[in-house]
Amino acid sequence: MGFPDDQVLQRLYAAFFSLVYLAALMGNLLIIILTTVDQHLQSPMYFFLKNLSLIDICYISVTVPKSVMNSLTNSHSISFVGCASQVFLVVFFAGTEFALLLVMSYDRYAAICCPLHYEAIMNRGTCVQMVRASWFSGCFYGSIHVAGTFSVHFCGSNIVHQFFCDIPSLLTLVCSQEQILEYVFIIVSFGFAFVYFTLMVASYANVVSTVLRIPSSQGRFKTFSTCMPHFTVVTLFLSSGYTSYLGLNSKSSSSLNLFMSVLYSLLPPSLNPVIYSLRNRDMKAALGKIFGDKMTTNI
Repeated sequence: MGFPDDQVLQRLYAAFFSLVYLAALMGNLLIIILTTVDQHLQSPMYFFLKNLSLIDICYISVTVPKSVMNSLTNSHSISFVGCASQVFLVVFFAGTEFALLLVMSYDRYAAICCPLHYEAIMNRGTCVQMVRASWFSGCFYGSIHVAGTFSVHFCGSNIVHQFFCDIPSLLTLVCSQEQILEYVFIIVSFGFAFVYFTLMVASYANVVSTVLRIPSSQGRFKTFSTCMPHFTVVTLFLSSGYTSYLGLNSKSSSSLNLFMSVLYSLLPPSLNPVIYSLRNRDMKAALGKIFGDKMTTNI
């Protein structure tokens, strides 16, 4: 169903979504380009950041273009295969991003708590394996959730009160007692998510403990500031996702339900480039170098 049927509101939502999508696309593409061409941005942190940007581009591209087209054409339909594909891809990229955020928290732990052994711990082979494991875990989660959601019979209405096919909204259309398998998958997934989050908290607890032992206040601030962007992204991503899946009534087409879905589907991909780039001196230096070289060439 997307957003309200009023044509003016539909156009406003389409314009807003389009602007957010273009900003996310440009910001994440810029990070991928910078971390690929600049030799000073080849550390493990930027390798993970490049993969995070790629995930964000894929994640936001699954839902927003289709929603914008529906608003502009006043269409409110999606095929069964298209709906199943959206469920798989959304969970796939969300799961991959969450796993990669865990990897990035471990990278910050190794860099701050074990600086002398950092290069040995986070060598190139280890980083590649960690990224592969993140993508594999996301694919696994996407597969089991699409299997659990679409292995049942749907009864009655075929109206999804969302701007994309999400699992909570689809489960309200399933025949009585048939959604138990998917509920089990959701509970197990959140169990693993809680374990991952606990590991992140443990990493940051060690980081904070190490930072507080730095004698210089300027040194403490500089070291801790490298972790704040990552912590901000994790908090935003988890809080909005948990609220949407556990704290809301999916049968309702309320503005709050849609708002929380917008939070976890649009904000992380669009804010990640801002959070990681504007506070990062190396990224700003690389950006200035590229534009400086182009201006010099043009002159």
